[in-house]
Amino acid sequence: MSLAAEAFVSQMAAAEPWPENATLYQPLREDQILLSDCASSLAVQAYLRMCGLPVQVVCRANAEYMSPSGKIPFIHVGNQVVSELGPIVQFTKAKGHSLSDGLDDVQRAEMKAYMELVNNMLLTAELFIQWCDDATANEISRPRYSSPYSWPLNTILAYQKQLEVRRKMNAIGWGKKTLEQVYEDVSQCCQALSQRLGTQPYFFNKQPTELDALVFGHLFTILTTRLTSTELAERIKSNSNLLSFCRRIEQSYFEGKSS
Repeated sequence: MSLAAEAFVSQMAAAEPWPENATLYQPLREDQILLSDCASSLAVQAYLRMCGLPVQVVCRANAEYMSPSGKIPFIHVGNQVVSELGPIVQFTKAKGHSLSDGLDDVQRAEMKAYMELVNNMLLTAELFIQWCDDATANEISRPRYSSPYSWPLNTILAYQKQLEVRRKMNAIGWGKKTLEQVYEDVSQCCQALSQRLGTQPYFFNKQPTELDALVFGHLFTILTTRLTSTELAERIKSNSNLLSFCRRIEQSYFEGKSS
């Protein structure tokens, strides 16, 4: 199919209404999913709920390999498959659903900058702790990541994933960081988010944007996920307005609502 034809098909798909059977795929919730994937999945769920778009969450052991980008989560809407929050935001916007249309150009640029901060700091810190901290990797990440598979595939897949993440950390200059340095990066990120939020209910006052969904996904998951140390969660808890922010979104968009 030519690029023009693909663009036409995408435009036609975007013009179709959001279906009731839209599906979000993620790894197995109880036994397999790790902190970073859980945070990314929750961010997308929060975003779709903020948009008022129904989605059914389906857990699959091979979700990572089903994803077109190899990243979690991804959504299946009609005949379209879209992975990761950024592309999903663009996809829903093409369908007429956007949380940031009310922002001006300066606010939109600021929102994108804070989203980059979250991805560069919180997401990277989650991956580092999962796979570069030996205690966490050995006690939690490797057993959970490989749990759906039998030996020797479980050992091979966990080793490959750990090697992949450690190579990424080396490439972005995080390979030689200590755990304390990573915790400090998280603290600085949370302080920046706390200052931007202030006493507002959301980062851009009274209505949530995709930034609110992204921050909630990562902070709430860190606060509620068991790790070998509570230090990561403690860095968030020192910012009381971020705790209130997480509670506000949980109450508004998740409590009493089915997935």
